[in-house]
Amino acid sequence: MIRVPEAFARSTVAREGEPGSRWIAELPLIVDGLLDRWSCSPDGEVTHGGVGIIVPVRAPAGPAVLKVSFPHPGNVHEPDAFAAWGGRGAVLLHERADERFAMLLERARPSTPAEIGDDDEIIRIAGRLSRRLAVPAPAHLPRLRDRAPAWADQLRKDAEQLPHTMPDRVIGAAIASAEDLAHGQPDTLVHGDLHPGNILRADREPWLAVDPKGYAGDPAYDVGALLKSRALSLLRADDHARAFNRALDVFAESAELDRDRVHRWAQLHAVQAAFHARRHGFHVARTGPDLEAIAALADHLASLLTTP
Repeated sequence: MIRVPEAFARSTVAREGEPGSRWIAELPLIVDGLLDRWSCSPDGEVTHGGVGIIVPVRAPAGPAVLKVSFPHPGNVHEPDAFAAWGGRGAVLLHERADERFAMLLERARPSTPAEIGDDDEIIRIAGRLSRRLAVPAPAHLPRLRDRAPAWADQLRKDAEQLPHTMPDRVIGAAIASAEDLAHGQPDTLVHGDLHPGNILRADREPWLAVDPKGYAGDPAYDVGALLKSRALSLLRADDHARAFNRALDVFAESAELDRDRVHRWAQLHAVQAAFHARRHGFHVARTGPDLEAIAALADHLASLLTTP
C-alpha cells in the first residue's frame, strides 16, 4: 500500500476541508484497487502536484505512471484531452477511470524546460509544443468563448471592489479583449495550463505535455500561463517592456499564431492575475507582504502589456 506524501495530504485538507480529509484517508485503497485493475506494480517514489499524486509503475505496456487527482471540475476533461492527442505532443493515455479521476499514463522524464535557463528557448519549446497540440477539439469540451462574458463581468466587479494600481485604460483593455476574443475562436484543443512545469523531456518526442485542462478555443490563450511562469525571470532584464514583447514575439512565431491575439490574451491574463492575487492569493503567498509584492508585480505586468 502506498504512503501519501505528507505535504500533499496537508495541502489537500487545507484546501478542501473534510471532503479532502476523507479522500486522503481513502487514497491508498483507491491506488491499490487501480493497480490491481490495470495489472501494475509500484516502481518508484510517489510524487505529487497541486491536486493529484503520481505513482511510477510497471504496466503491461512498460514504464508508466498512475495519476490520481482529487475529484474537481477542473480535472474532468484531462483524459479527454490526452485521448484526442493520442500521443501527439503529449504523454500517451493507456487507461482511464473517470469515476476515480485516475489515469494510467506514459512515463516521461522528470526534467522540464525551466532547467535550460534561457527564456527564449523555454518559450520557443512551449510555442512549438502548442503548435503540436493544436488539433480539433472533441465536441463536448468546454468552449472558451462561452466563458468570456463571465470574465468581462468579473473584471468590472473586481475593478470596483478591490484596491489596485492599474490605470483605467489597462482594465478597459482587458475587458475589451474578453469581449472581442470570445468571437471567432476556432474549435481547437487548448491545453489550458501550458507552462514549463507541465512540459517534460521524453524519448518518443523531445518534449511532451502533461496536466492539461482540456478546453476548446484559441491556442493563443495558453500564452497566459507561460508568461506568468517566466515573469520573474523576464523582469530581471534592464528593459522590462522589451523583454516581455520579445517573449510574445518568440511564442507567436514558434506557435505560428497571430501576434496581436497573443498580445491581447497575455494582457487579459495579467489583469486577471492581478485581481486574483487580491481575492484569493497564490500558492506561494496567501496574505502579507509577499502577496502584496506579487499583486504589485501583476499590476506592473498588466500595465507593461497594455498598448499605449
